[in-house]
Amino acid sequence: MAIQFFVQRHRILVVHLAFWCSYFSFFFYQISFQNGDESSYTRLLIDALAHVSVIAAASYMNYFFFLPRFLKHKNIWRYLLEFIIPFFLLHVFLIYVKRQIYIDSGDIRRIEVVYSSKFFIKSFISAIFIVVFVGMLKFVEDWFELEARKKEVENEKLIAELRFLKAQINPHFLFNTLNNLYSLAFTNSPNTTEVIAKLSKMMRYMLYDSNHAKVPLDKEIEYIENYIGLEKLRLNHQIPIDFEVKGNTNQVMIVPLVLITFLENAFKHGVNGNDPNSWVKVLLHVDGKSCTYTVENSTLVSMNGTTRESSGIGLQNLKRRLELSYPNTHELKVENKDSKHSIQLKLDL
Repeated sequence: MAIQFFVQRHRILVVHLAFWCSYFSFFFYQISFQNGDESSYTRLLIDALAHVSVIAAASYMNYFFFLPRFLKHKNIWRYLLEFIIPFFLLHVFLIYVKRQIYIDSGDIRRIEVVYSSKFFIKSFISAIFIVVFVGMLKFVEDWFELEARKKEVENEKLIAELRFLKAQINPHFLFNTLNNLYSLAFTNSPNTTEVIAKLSKMMRYMLYDSNHAKVPLDKEIEYIENYIGLEKLRLNHQIPIDFEVKGNTNQVMIVPLVLITFLENAFKHGVNGNDPNSWVKVLLHVDGKSCTYTVENSTLVSMNGTTRESSGIGLQNLKRRLELSYPNTHELKVENKDSKHSIQLKLDL
């Protein structure tokens, strides 16, 4: 875990270290194969260390100084002029070091090689290739950083939008519940204190628990039960209201307050305390990490004989929250019949 955390925290450093270790290993193997003299491994190791050190110095001189200046001024000729002179001098120094290593060894064959113009050109081109490759890492890292910033901004926008939508749900719920309280208080119902107690529990859930990205499904169920309890009290238990939970809800998490809106609409548009034919049925079925939420209610008929349809910002906000919280992992079906309105929401939790 500690190694994984370090890699994630310092992934750019790890990529650079891995590259130079690989390059050193490859270069050491290459010159060892060309030399073929096991007694010279110490000299070859010094040669490899000197080579990689100078090339790394040239690469990071370009990486930290010349490339940022080029990206700032966007002048390719100025960049080439500023970079090529110190790079050429560093390469001349590298060739000088290599020559001294093999002069001290007395290896005539290798001395002839390192003094040849072909070796100088080949080494120069190889060094240029490595410097350019490391420079490309700079562009890749900047691109990944830009993408990460864009994603962070997008996430912040989504979080802000979700908070805004959730903030709209709370006044919507309060508006409905205060209407219920008004009805009870107006009729001097003895259930008024019980309603206030249930409302207090629900407000505690809305203010504290629902601030998390996800909450235990059991808490959401308790919230629904309290809401149904309020409605039963308001309706004096005259309307059949069924709520059933199937499956194992332990350790199941859900985005808070995504189920209540459908239930609110069922009571708002499908229940009339003076109509004995009103009814509401709610089923929550959990199967592993899949959740199916079904709300069915009677359909109220208006004075002109037409059925009332659900409307308002609550349902629109909920659909938007589902799109943001469960992208491509939710399915919503709405069905209207002459005497029944039903919704079915499937969530991949």
